Amino acid sequence: GLNMLGRAKKVSISKENTTIVDGAGKKAEIQGRVAQIKQQIEETTSDYDKEKLQERLAKLAGGVAVIRVGGATEIEVKEKKDRVDDALNATRAAVEEGIVPGGGVALLRASLSIKAVGANSDQTAGIAIVRRALQAPARQIAANAGAEASIVAGKILENKGPTFGFNAQTGEYGDMIAMGIVDPVKVVRTALQDAASVAGLLVTTEAMIAEAPKKESAGGMGGGGMGGMDF
Repeated sequence: GLNMLGRAKKVSISKENTTIVDGAGKKAEIQGRVAQIKQQIEETTSDYDKEKLQERLAKLAGGVAVIRVGGATEIEVKEKKDRVDDALNATRAAVEEGIVPGGGVALLRASLSIKAVGANSDQTAGIAIVRRALQAPARQIAANAGAEASIVAGKILENKGPTFGFNAQTGEYGDMIAMGIVDPVKVVRTALQDAASVAGLLVTTEAMIAEAPKKESAGGMGGGGMGGMDF
């Protein structure tokens, strides 16, 4: 009968996931199932089965959180919702592979770890390009904050602390982890891999097509016609 069915405040079903919010299951039975899954994890010899069982355990024991976003206008609500989505995705990525100091510090320090020596001038130039590219994010962040990029990058590299970096918001230097400025490893890694893929494509391509730069509109009315219009 109906007493065999469970209860929940909300059930969301998509193509790949089913999310149960505020389930009303008996805690004793849930804990029993959790203990059973833990036992299966210990007994299985398959890495695949172990991974799936751990995912099931996390979903069963971790629960689901509902984040409510409000604002004065629809635009404000949408902006806040986008920020929450970004934060959730970053958190999921961080849980998967961990975190590194943000602000481009991880890539900046990685540039010093490149010890490879080219077999010819072309390879040497390529290594130098990669090393310079790894420094670009930290330099750009500093430049966007109105600081001198070369000075900021130099000061970061002078300090041997692996988490020492530049806080673009305050203009101060310090421990990036302690200041809460971090990047998920997965995000940094995939960005570097994608950039390398695009760069490799450009190197082996004879021609690229891009949009023509737009002309700036004229500031005022011209003598022979309307400002900002070409004749």
